This record gives sequence, structure tokens and C-alpha cells, in this order.
Amino acid sequence: MEQKRLGKTNLKVSVIGFGGIPIQRYDSKTALETLAACKDMGINFIDSARAYSVSEEYIGTSLSEIGRDNFYLATKAMSRTKEGFYNDIITSLKNFKTDVIDLYQIHNVGKQEDFDKIFSEDGAYQAALQAQKEGKIKHIGITSHIKEMAEKLIETKKFATVQFPFNAIENQGLTLFKRAKELDMGVIAMKPLGGGILADAADAAIKYIVQSGMVSVAIPGMNTPQQVEQNVRAAKSGALTQNEKLELDKLAAEIGKDFCRRCGYCLPCSQGIDIPGIMVFEGYIKRYGLASWAKGRYETSAVKASACIECGQCTSRCPYSLDIPQRIKWVDKYFADM
Repeated sequence: MEQKRLGKTNLKVSVIGFGGIPIQRYDSKTALETLAACKDMGINFIDSARAYSVSEEYIGTSLSEIGRDNFYLATKAMSRTKEGFYNDIITSLKNFKTDVIDLYQIHNVGKQEDFDKIFSEDGAYQAALQAQKEGKIKHIGITSHIKEMAEKLIETKKFATVQFPFNAIENQGLTLFKRAKELDMGVIAMKPLGGGILADAADAAIKYIVQSGMVSVAIPGMNTPQQVEQNVRAAKSGALTQNEKLELDKLAAEIGKDFCRRCGYCLPCSQGIDIPGIMVFEGYIKRYGLASWAKGRYETSAVKASACIECGQCTSRCPYSLDIPQRIKWVDKYFADM
């Protein structure tokens, strides 16, 4: 597996890393099998988050068996205060069963009020500096889904890495990555498969990122050894073919930028709706022509979209500002009218 320097951290990381979102939906055995495959295939970078429920715990338990020293650990937290962020770091250390985390990131910064709070005297950045001084974390990074905010954050020159969405559909980060490289920052590509929407063209999507030359490491979410093998094989398979380029161009034209990445930040729903799960049906209807099949699956949903009370909590939490109530209710009405 090819390795690249993660900017000023000087860590030599595999170009494909382990994204820790999906593993939270499975179990510790699945995590162990998947991470063991990562070790065997040369993946040495793991990314998780405090927001990913049991992801850190599963990873920590797995590494106690297959070896913490085989991986660079990265995680992140959305606390904005010094006390809250420091407590998150302590929790992550406990979850990972380790004394030090290689990269700790201030997560999902999207608004000016977040920016101001983070850099206040009682802000998260002060907690990160304290933990770094104490040897609990080695490097400090930043993540964002908003290009203008990410640009502002990297210009503070306070961070070693930046994590931002990048895939064959979302390439708005290219100028951001170029500037980050000028600042000797490591570049971490989140959402390399668009939250799963590029799963049918996964090999081409991985090749697109690796061949871009703009990314230190891409972190597709993985929860099986087979996914690990597929992503590693794609990363090693060379340049995109003409047919693969046409396939990605076709998908980009069909999907556009306005789609659900299934990140889960909208959850929990006050009514118990599985919002990312409902949003998947939109794709089955609009892109795949599988409405009849999808309706049968929708009917088995524990809570249907009709239960939405439009409280707006999900919309306020969505990093992409999607009108979630309108979209899930559209799915419900479509199936009701069939």
C-alpha cells in the first residue's frame, strides 16, 4: 500500500485509511475482522469520532488484539468548550485503550459562532493545546463540510491537518487542498464514496481520489474485510480508464450536489425515524427505477416518514443544510400514491 506524508505531522500514512462511521452499526467481532484485514492489506490510518457511538470502543478492543502500534489513530469531537473538548479527549483515550492519540480533530466546524467559541479563552482549541502539551495527543486537526469555513480555519495556521469532503461528485475542495498543501498541512478526504452514493462505482471513485494527487489519505467507511480488499485493490490499480471517467461523469450529472451522504449527524430523530435509511429510498425511486421493490422495504420501516412533525432539529444538524422533512415526506407520499 502506497504511503504519503501527512503534512507537517510527518506521519507516513497509507493512501487509504479506515473510516469509522459504519462499524458502529455492527459489533466488536466485525470490527476486529475488518481491522485485521486493514493490517494485512497495509492500511495504517484509522479515523473515528466521539459522535460515532461505539466506534471508538470497537476500534480500541480490536487494537488490543491486533496491535495498537500498527496504526496511526485519529478521532474528533464536536465539543466547543475547553472543558467539554478536554473531557472528550480523555474519553477517547479510554475508549481506544491507549495513552496517546496521534491526531485529534475539532470536528464539523461550520458556523462563525463555532469558530469564535473554539478560539475563545475557554474554547476547544485551548483544550487541544493542553492535551498536546501533556502528551495525550500528538497533533491537532480540523474538519468541516463548508468550504468557506475550512478556508478560514486553515488560514489560522493552527492546525496540522484538514479533513473535508472530496469525491468524484464533490470536488469543491480542490482549491482548499492546494492551499493546505502550500501550508504543509495533511489533507484527509472524507466521504470518498459520497456516503455510499458512489458504491456502484466504488473502484473508479477510489482511483479518482488517489490519482488526484491532492490527498494524503482517503477514509472510506468499511465494515467487512471484502470492502477493505476492494478499496486497497482499487487504490493500487492505476489511472482511471476512459470508461470509468465516463461512468463517474454520468453519475455526477445524475446526482448533482444535493444528496444525503448518510453521515447520521441528523440523528437522533425526536420521533424515532431512521432519516438516512429513509433518504436512501429517494435514490431507489429517482435513479435506479426500483420503486416497487423499495416500497416493500419501506413498509417494513419501524417508523415511517409520515411520523415527521417538522420540528426542524434534523435540518439544523445537517452539515449540508438539506430540507430533510420535505424530502422524507416526499418519499412517504410517493409510496402512498403508488
